[in-house]
Amino acid sequence: MSENSASPQRFIGLDIHKHYLIAIAVNPAGEQIGGPWRAELLELEAWAKRHLTGQDAVALEMSTNTWTIYDELKPMVHSLTVVHPPHVGLIVRAQVKTDQRAALALAQLLAKNLLPAMWVPPAPVREQRATLAQRTKFVRLSTQAKNRLHAALQRHHLALPPEGSPFALANRDWWRKLPVSVSERARLQSDLETLAFAEQQIARLTTALTAEAAQDERLPLVLQLAGFGVINSLTVLAAIGDIRRFETAKHLVGYAGLGARVHDSGQLHRTGRITKAGRRDLRAALVEAAQTAANTHPHWQAELARLEPRLGRNKAIVAIARKLLVAVWHVLTHSQADRFAEPERVARKLLTHAEHLGKQGRRVRRRAPMSAPSSIGWGWARTSRRSSVAATSVCGCRPLPWPPKRSGAQWCKPPGKVNWLQRTRFVFSERGGPTPYNRIVSNCGVLFFLGRGGFCSRAWFFVSELALDPIPFR
Repeated sequence: MSENSASPQRFIGLDIHKHYLIAIAVNPAGEQIGGPWRAELLELEAWAKRHLTGQDAVALEMSTNTWTIYDELKPMVHSLTVVHPPHVGLIVRAQVKTDQRAALALAQLLAKNLLPAMWVPPAPVREQRATLAQRTKFVRLSTQAKNRLHAALQRHHLALPPEGSPFALANRDWWRKLPVSVSERARLQSDLETLAFAEQQIARLTTALTAEAAQDERLPLVLQLAGFGVINSLTVLAAIGDIRRFETAKHLVGYAGLGARVHDSGQLHRTGRITKAGRRDLRAALVEAAQTAANTHPHWQAELARLEPRLGRNKAIVAIARKLLVAVWHVLTHSQADRFAEPERVARKLLTHAEHLGKQGRRVRRRAPMSAPSSIGWGWARTSRRSSVAATSVCGCRPLPWPPKRSGAQWCKPPGKVNWLQRTRFVFSERGGPTPYNRIVSNCGVLFFLGRGGFCSRAWFFVSELALDPIPFR
């Protein structure tokens, strides 16, 4: 909600539709003093300049074009409140509902301060949410095309291609030569083209999201958790927004709709299924991460084995998803390492992410000067024209496999106890002069770090052919 210091004199409710809106104004007592006004959305700015003033408080429901209208009206009014439609529906439940009645009810509830306001995400968060939502749609389109292709093989009792993935480019000719009717072949060709188009769009959107991830300092904190990849981490971060608006982990669990229903009245106390009253994308990302963690991570495998006999597989996965969300709140709020994180697994994820960034940035033919860590710190230094890197520290030099292999990385441990969350001074020499850095960002990759509290393994790295953009130590 956007607001000024002075008290508003009018309260206006907006009932917004696809092409127009209906507005009604009331005084602080809830009596109608203006409207109903009808305004076409194409003429919204002109209408607002005629009817709205700096002493008006405006309320509108969340819809498809709410944020565009919010940005246009925000500088013109006293305050602007965005409400969630189900929250208003619990209060305004009329048998006769028209646009005028809906706008009047919004205005009267706003005048009595009975509307719970939504958090308005900043523009970058909205853009990231839109990109993630569009990528999800193309993933669904790709899945639907694959399911139709599998169904066609099942209908005609045909086996899968003998080699490779059935949807690989090398097997496209195999699909075209299947002994099916002309109409069936046309449908198969349509599904193959749909699949190719969806995969192309997914790759394009993934590239854009990966580039944005390089600028988000919160990503390594979420990426260290079991089950989270880059896209899944970005989905969680975009859905959460500013973690400071959640006072406790329970608030975040409720926001995701992963909390249990509760009926507590008199001597009756009953809990039920999860509420599902929060963001669907956040809940889906956490369940996906829980599935991966329960299949791959020793701690979460043991947790699944403990919960599954009593709850069943599905409910146990949902319980693990809630636990992962609590861990997300702690690592983002306190900027701390996950106590169950395995450094080698985290290193593989970070190095793979850096490799993707390096592939995207190699189109830029800018070379970085040779950088060598000094004796007070340790890190990764470029050692050849290719993508080979080596770890250099006060303990010596040991090569790291590149690209990272599943067998795990080799480690050089710093002397003594090092807390990886402390901003330790690391000095890298550039063009002959020592300069302090605590992070290096480039067109090709990001200098990440990882570890565990106390005596820990630490890996600083960056991809070769960097165009260095140093951030001074603070």
